[in-house]
Amino acid sequence: MVLYAAADLIWATRIKATAESLGVPARPARTIEMLEARFADSPVRLVIVDLEAEGAMDLVRAASGRADVVAFGPHVAVEALAAAKAEGAQVMTRGGFDRALADVLARAR
Repeated sequence: MVLYAAADLIWATRIKATAESLGVPARPARTIEMLEARFADSPVRLVIVDLEAEGAMDLVRAASGRADVVAFGPHVAVEALAAAKAEGAQVMTRGGFDRALADVLARAR
């Protein structure tokens, strides 16, 4: 299963639709409580975090070491991208994430 936290409906829809097209189950996890509940009831392989989402770094920290984590954000968010990388996440700019989304999700099959 893939969990995702997106700052807006466009990214959430894009992640969910791409996952469904690949046959990869994907569910939102916008809060620590949602993240913990999903980890408790499902085998989570990947957590995708939009660094512009509320509580993004808390989600990255909570998921690191429990599943692969991919964090993405604007290329100008240098500090946020570096912080996520320091927590063990694979980091990508939004454009890079958009281009690699299907490949990122395919790894979670």
